Amino acid sequence: MPLLEVVQTRQISASIRLTDSTANQVDQYAAFIRASADDVIEEALKHCFGKDRDFQEFLKSPDARKITPTLRIRKPTANETEPAAKKPVSPASLPAQPVASVAGSKA
Repeated sequence: MPLLEVVQTRQISASIRLTDSTANQVDQYAAFIRASADDVIEEALKHCFGKDRDFQEFLKSPDARKITPTLRIRKPTANETEPAAKKPVSPASLPAQPVASVAGSKA
Protein backbone atom coordinates (compact mmCIF):
# COMPACT_ATOMS: atom_id res chain seq x y z
CA MET A 1 0.00 0.00 0.00
CA PRO A 2 1.44 3.43 -0.94
CA LEU A 3 2.44 5.79 1.89
CA LEU A 4 1.74 8.89 -0.20
CA GLU A 5 -1.48 10.26 -1.62
CA VAL A 6 -1.18 12.82 -4.42
CA VAL A 7 -3.39 15.92 -4.28
CA GLN A 8 -2.91 18.65 -6.91
CA THR A 9 -2.48 22.29 -5.89
CA ARG A 10 -0.97 25.44 -7.41
CA GLN A 11 2.65 24.73 -8.28
CA ILE A 12 5.87 26.56 -9.03
CA SER A 13 8.91 25.24 -10.87
CA ALA A 14 12.13 24.85 -8.91
CA SER A 15 15.44 23.18 -9.52
CA ILE A 16 17.01 20.71 -7.09
CA ARG A 17 19.78 18.14 -7.32
CA LEU A 18 19.49 14.49 -6.31
CA THR A 19 21.88 11.59 -6.34
CA ASP A 20 21.40 9.08 -9.15
CA SER A 21 20.09 6.46 -6.74
CA THR A 22 17.54 8.82 -5.17
CA ALA A 23 16.37 10.03 -8.59
CA ASN A 24 15.96 6.40 -9.67
CA GLN A 25 13.91 5.60 -6.57
CA VAL A 26 11.73 8.66 -7.17
CA ASP A 27 11.00 7.35 -10.67
CA GLN A 28 10.33 3.86 -9.33
CA TYR A 29 7.99 5.15 -6.63
CA ALA A 30 6.21 7.33 -9.20
CA ALA A 31 5.60 4.24 -11.33
CA PHE A 32 4.47 2.32 -8.23
CA ILE A 33 1.78 4.88 -7.34
CA ARG A 34 1.08 5.88 -10.97
CA ALA A 35 1.99 9.54 -10.49
CA SER A 36 4.70 11.91 -11.66
CA ALA A 37 8.12 12.31 -10.07
CA ASP A 38 7.12 15.86 -9.13
CA ASP A 39 4.12 14.52 -7.22
CA VAL A 40 6.28 11.98 -5.36
CA ILE A 41 8.74 14.65 -4.24
CA GLU A 42 5.96 17.05 -3.21
CA GLU A 43 4.11 14.49 -1.13
CA ALA A 44 7.26 12.96 0.37
CA LEU A 45 8.41 16.38 1.59
CA LYS A 46 4.99 17.21 3.03
CA HIS A 47 4.97 13.83 4.78
CA CYS A 48 8.46 14.40 6.22
CA PHE A 49 7.73 17.98 7.34
CA GLY A 50 4.50 16.93 9.03
CA LYS A 51 6.17 14.09 10.95
CA ASP A 52 9.13 16.13 12.23
CA ARG A 53 8.04 17.52 15.62
CA ASP A 54 11.19 19.62 16.04
CA PHE A 55 10.57 21.23 12.65
CA GLN A 56 6.95 21.95 13.57
CA GLU A 57 8.19 23.75 16.70
CA PHE A 58 10.76 25.66 14.64
CA LEU A 59 7.97 26.86 12.32
CA LYS A 60 6.30 28.54 15.32
CA SER A 61 9.47 30.48 16.17
CA PRO A 62 10.50 33.90 14.82
CA ASP A 63 13.59 32.24 13.31
CA ALA A 64 11.37 30.45 10.77
CA ARG A 65 10.46 33.80 9.22
CA LYS A 66 14.11 34.91 9.00
CA ILE A 67 15.45 32.24 6.67
CA THR A 68 17.61 32.87 3.63
CA PRO A 69 15.92 31.15 0.66
CA THR A 70 18.16 28.66 -1.16
CA LEU A 71 15.63 26.98 -3.46
CA ARG A 72 16.12 28.01 -7.09
CA ILE A 73 12.64 29.00 -8.27
CA ARG A 74 12.17 29.34 -12.02
CA LYS A 75 10.10 32.29 -13.19
CA PRO A 76 7.45 31.28 -15.75
CA THR A 77 7.73 32.75 -19.23
CA ALA A 78 4.89 34.68 -20.87
CA ASN A 79 3.97 31.62 -22.97
CA GLU A 80 3.65 29.31 -19.98
CA THR A 81 0.36 28.86 -18.24
CA GLU A 82 -0.47 26.85 -15.17
CA PRO A 83 -1.33 23.30 -16.20
CA ALA A 84 -4.71 21.84 -15.38
CA ALA A 85 -4.88 19.50 -12.39
CA LYS A 86 -3.20 16.22 -13.23
CA LYS A 87 -4.70 12.84 -12.64
CA PRO A 88 -2.60 9.79 -11.84
CA VAL A 89 -1.56 8.06 -15.04
CA SER A 90 -0.09 4.73 -15.92
CA PRO A 91 3.70 4.50 -15.99
CA ALA A 92 3.57 3.70 -19.71
CA SER A 93 2.00 7.09 -20.43
CA LEU A 94 4.55 9.07 -18.39
CA PRO A 95 7.15 10.84 -20.55
CA ALA A 96 10.61 9.32 -20.47
CA GLN A 97 12.94 11.57 -18.50
CA PRO A 98 16.70 11.36 -18.05
CA VAL A 99 17.65 10.86 -14.40
CA ALA A 100 19.05 14.39 -14.14
CA SER A 101 15.72 15.99 -15.08
CA VAL A 102 13.82 14.00 -12.46
CA ALA A 103 15.25 16.38 -9.87
CA GLY A 104 12.32 18.20 -8.30
CA SER A 105 9.84 20.28 -10.23
CA LYS A 106 12.26 21.20 -12.98
CA ALA A 107 10.39 21.79 -16.19
